[in-house]
Amino acid sequence: MTDLSTKVSGGAGTGKAPAAKGWMDYRTIWRWHFYAGLFCVPFIVALALSGALYLFKPQVEALIDRPYDNLVLTGPAADANAQALAALAAVPGGSLRTYILPEAADDAVRVLVRDGQGATWRVYVHPQTLAVLHKIREEDRLMQQIKKFHGELLMGDNGSLFVELAACWGIVMVVSGLYLWWPRGNQGWAGVLYPRLTAGGRTFWRDLHAVVGLWVSFLALFLLLTGLPWASVWGEGFKAVRKATGMAAQQQDWTTSRRAERAGHDAHEHADEAAMDHGGLSMADMMVGAFTLSDAVASVAPLSLAAPVHVNLPAKPGGAWAVRSMSQNRPERVSIDLDGATGTLLRREDFADRHVIDRVVGVGIAAHEGQLFGWFNQFLGVVAALGLVLLSVSGAVMWWTRRPSGALGAPPPLRIKGSPAVMGMILLGFALFLPLLGASIILVALIDLAVLRQLPAARRWLGLRPT
Repeated sequence: MTDLSTKVSGGAGTGKAPAAKGWMDYRTIWRWHFYAGLFCVPFIVALALSGALYLFKPQVEALIDRPYDNLVLTGPAADANAQALAALAAVPGGSLRTYILPEAADDAVRVLVRDGQGATWRVYVHPQTLAVLHKIREEDRLMQQIKKFHGELLMGDNGSLFVELAACWGIVMVVSGLYLWWPRGNQGWAGVLYPRLTAGGRTFWRDLHAVVGLWVSFLALFLLLTGLPWASVWGEGFKAVRKATGMAAQQQDWTTSRRAERAGHDAHEHADEAAMDHGGLSMADMMVGAFTLSDAVASVAPLSLAAPVHVNLPAKPGGAWAVRSMSQNRPERVSIDLDGATGTLLRREDFADRHVIDRVVGVGIAAHEGQLFGWFNQFLGVVAALGLVLLSVSGAVMWWTRRPSGALGAPPPLRIKGSPAVMGMILLGFALFLPLLGASIILVALIDLAVLRQLPAARRWLGLRPT
């Protein structure tokens, strides 16, 4: 819509807006904030709540898996070869994918087996008796479902585009909100740093919205920005930049879509990324020779890598064993490749060996998931999530209580008081940094030109300036 471009000015929704002077128009920013919030609020609430749950993935999974840990052992554990064969037998027609080192000697061994349809099963095997205690598809695990909802709203790769678009407009909403919050005149600290809880009515909700927005805005921006490497469009663009600048020599440690996630898992499983299927390689081939799965596990166990540690079978006969620490605290991750015939260490890559940009992204992702610095990281994530929900609720209440009958309730358009050139540069900067945001603005402008200009009643309802 042209009102969402530099030609549009904003208006105060409640109270009296400060006089717009200087290079940026307060009223225009207000309208940007309103429209961004209107689009974002449902997504922000869904993402904040699902993200808050995912912060506690280690605790939740430990609780769910409690029946399969601290088992009673009456003798020595079987070797890894026998444990893997027991898991394989539990998935008819399956192929062994990954052996996960148990964190304690009396924990069930987790083995990932791929069935004939391509689904991956997590099989829990008693380390001594080799009894199969439980099996479940990886995608059916609770935290995987929450992750899928958080990343794609259960709609596949198309859903990830909606999540990314909401994140882009969420960044606009937070930045514009900070500008609107900035103290003007001699209003004091009330309603700026702390809310006037006894004021009641619009003042109470306005203060709650503004003050909570201030205190959680930087946490919210951090979460929105650190989520971009996973996004479909932004992430693919960043991947292209990595390739153009030579960073792509190292495998990217995060994915940008469900399809990319599946491909990424396959690449992580093997030292030889060019061969990502077992092809004709049988389980028997993995168990014979000078260096078997049991030997690989025995070689890796003393290294004390951060759990969970995945021992992935070679992609082809004689290929390298790929050992990967998959800790959510990514600075702890280590990648090791072992010679398939001798077990000799071929390569070890610690977090410090990665490109500095990948390290920055890795630290951001670990913090985003609440795993970088323990419980306090999780606490900050919960504060940010609850703050975003409170912002959404208070903003919705302010809009609902002041909306006029028969109209959306957008702040009324006024003539621009700031510099159109500056506003245009700001818009261009956002569009270049967030390509999906730029595309959405172009799409809305085209809808305005092609459709809404012919529908004056709709323009009035939306609060757009008459043509």
